[in-house]
Amino acid sequence: MSDKPSVLFVCVHNAGRSQMAAGWLRHLAGDAVEVRSAGSAPAETVNPAAVEAMREVGIDITDQTPKLLEYETAESSDVIVTMGCGDACPVFPGKRYEDWKLEDPAGKGVEAVRPIRDDIRDRVQQLVRELVPGRA
Repeated sequence: MSDKPSVLFVCVHNAGRSQMAAGWLRHLAGDAVEVRSAGSAPAETVNPAAVEAMREVGIDITDQTPKLLEYETAESSDVIVTMGCGDACPVFPGKRYEDWKLEDPAGKGVEAVRPIRDDIRDRVQQLVRELVPGRA
């Protein structure tokens, strides 16, 4: 791992879980970690309920757009966190992988997204503690 680890969050649509995780990591780790997110079948826009849930905790993800998972992005990431992308996620030897079992916020209102947001926060806090000691 380089001095500045890179973390890639991957879910199917790159519109909810991975966007919230990326928002939390940017918020908690600042510029100590390179934050990336992508999807195996990206949506056109970020889930509005995810945007609202993150806004409630002071994190703005309105400028984010779903991106297609590129082989090169995964290959050059130090940590790859998958969130339900199944077989579409490439596997590279020597990478650190985590598979987070999280409910998909697609089609849900903000009330249902809040617990998902909070679960993601807790997982990202642990990741930051491991990657950037003394930060989270």
